[in-house]
Amino acid sequence: MTTPLMYAVQAAALWSGLLILMMLVLSGIVVSGRRKHMVSFGDGGNADLMAASRAFGNLVEYATPGMIAMLLLAAVGAPAWMVHGVGATLFVGRVAHALGLLLQTGPSLGRVVGMLLTWVALLTAAVGLIAFAVV
Repeated sequence: MTTPLMYAVQAAALWSGLLILMMLVLSGIVVSGRRKHMVSFGDGGNADLMAASRAFGNLVEYATPGMIAMLLLAAVGAPAWMVHGVGATLFVGRVAHALGLLLQTGPSLGRVVGMLLTWVALLTAAVGLIAFAVV
């Protein structure tokens, strides 16, 4: 019998798994760019490689606390719908941000929307964690 806790843990696992797959995809783009431009470390001053590296780095910087927060939300008894909401918002935000970095130069709508969604997801998780911790 699946309990509400298990549903929330499964939600955290789903979105964490998707974010990790996205990390692997973006990491592959960085590795491919380094091979193409014969750069063994860093970006070699290449704008495309710099964008790919930042897309990967930015994902890791924001997805990691998001994944931890989703698991903690499940652990403190948050409902699965809340974990799904945080996970989906974070995932869509990170996809939008990465596409904004990879497909356009300079400021882009994808980057703006991506960061806003990411902040909404992390703020929701933070407020939820605090609320469930004190109630």
